[in-house]
Amino acid sequence: MEEIELPKLETDQKSYAGIPEAVFVDDVEQYMKDSGTEDNIEKVLKNFDEQHSKYRFMEYTMVSRRRRLRQQIPDLAANLEMIKNLREQTGDQETQFLFSEQVYVKTIMPPTKSVCLWLGANVMLEYPLDEAEELLRQNKKSAEVNLRCLEHDQEFLRDQITTTEVNMARVHNYDVKKRQALKTTGEDKA
Repeated sequence: MEEIELPKLETDQKSYAGIPEAVFVDDVEQYMKDSGTEDNIEKVLKNFDEQHSKYRFMEYTMVSRRRRLRQQIPDLAANLEMIKNLREQTGDQETQFLFSEQVYVKTIMPPTKSVCLWLGANVMLEYPLDEAEELLRQNKKSAEVNLRCLEHDQEFLRDQITTTEVNMARVHNYDVKKRQALKTTGEDKA
């Protein structure tokens, strides 16, 4: 199998889908001061939670797209194989085709120079074998490239989800420490 080359990313871009990068909060106290929400931990956590939810939604849509592409590639390969068989066919050939769910019909298929391809949206077009093969090859290559780009974006997205979760935990821990410090200073004065 040939190696699939990914398209080049822009210099400031890290994902093909334009997924925003999560910024790691190294110094929570400074982050709270810079964001102007030093006393409002809930607002910061809510923002991180919203960001986390958006990343999870993106992940869900990517998983469904990846599943579709993984089903589409073998179908395209099978269609290319069928075109190869049709091209090699010299005489009438007996075959079976799916008539409806679990119902097959035997038929005699004469040699052919064209095939009909479903293009989507209930559109079917007849193509000569050469054009059909070229179209299917292009679609298969495009699906493989899209799958690789999607896998790259999924890895990037997983990193962003992890960074966001770590940020949420760090802000929460900062809040707990701050409350404990206030509690101990309150007890010392009493």
